[in-house]
Amino acid sequence: MSGSRKVVESGYEAIGNLLHRYLTGLILALVVETGTERTTAVVQQLFRRQQEERFLPGLAKLGLGDEPDAVACAKYHYLSNHLGGVSVAFVPESEKKAWIRYLPPRWIFDGTAIAAIPTQVSRAMLLGWHANNGVLLGNPNLGFVCTSQTVDGMPGLEGYYIEEDQPLLPSDRLRFRYGETCPPIREQDLPVLDNKEWPVERLHKVLRNYSMDYIRNIIPVITQELGPLVAQGILYRTGRKIGMQYSVETRKILGLEEPIDILEALLVAQGDSVERVGSDLSQTTWGLMSGLETENTPEWMDGLMGLWEGVLLVVQPNLRLSLLERLDVGESRFLWRISEGAPPNKF
Repeated sequence: MSGSRKVVESGYEAIGNLLHRYLTGLILALVVETGTERTTAVVQQLFRRQQEERFLPGLAKLGLGDEPDAVACAKYHYLSNHLGGVSVAFVPESEKKAWIRYLPPRWIFDGTAIAAIPTQVSRAMLLGWHANNGVLLGNPNLGFVCTSQTVDGMPGLEGYYIEEDQPLLPSDRLRFRYGETCPPIREQDLPVLDNKEWPVERLHKVLRNYSMDYIRNIIPVITQELGPLVAQGILYRTGRKIGMQYSVETRKILGLEEPIDILEALLVAQGDSVERVGSDLSQTTWGLMSGLETENTPEWMDGLMGLWEGVLLVVQPNLRLSLLERLDVGESRFLWRISEGAPPNKF
């Protein structure tokens, strides 16, 4: 592997892992700070937004357009989540019934977070996405039946897409039947992607994008649900803590220790155009939020800054991270400055 390719892949791994942990941290912070009901609303909206943005284009990209609807849905979840690093399995039972099983460890509820996720929050993912696939496909007979949830102490989140003989009521698009069990998983029968179409370089980028997409969508959803200022506080506080908690891991992956080098590498790994301007960093794109300009409020970046600060503060505890110019308020770039903090002068 060439040196430049290794740097790119290390950057993808670092930013993907960091944003993954940020997502999990945000869900936990929402549970603690706003309660189960508000968190459930955020998670349902997040997954609906993800579905509306990704599902139909993803079916085409993965070559599933000619599959029966139930099989296409389950296979889509298998392939798209497998590409994102999620432990998942797929079992087609017939043209009208196909199982999907998300095996522990659960990706979105990373590590010990699984112990603190309410049942309703896990169900919200299914309501936001799985229950709505039939709607997007124009198939009113298609629904999802959940038979197990890891957050309920069961060995995985599993269930099946089923095409019934008659249209389903909206309340029946997601049902729960805990007495049913997924058929045995045959590893040799799981779908495999074409290596020529999905080379290693593309897979590394997909892993990064998987985490980025969740953060791209949860930030506006939290803002809509809680208001910009409350959202900013949760984004910032959670980001600081997650950044600090995973600073060592992030720096180890990047192989960097200087704060400005770390910040530059993380911004570049997001796909942004970044260059040094003296001792500052000039960022002229914001790929994470590209296309969301009409929704954006300054509180998005104000909150997200906490993540970068957290990573850097472990290296330099009295560091100050400042934005001297801001692309998100009409200026031509984000201009980042890292400076050394000092005790206050006499007031």
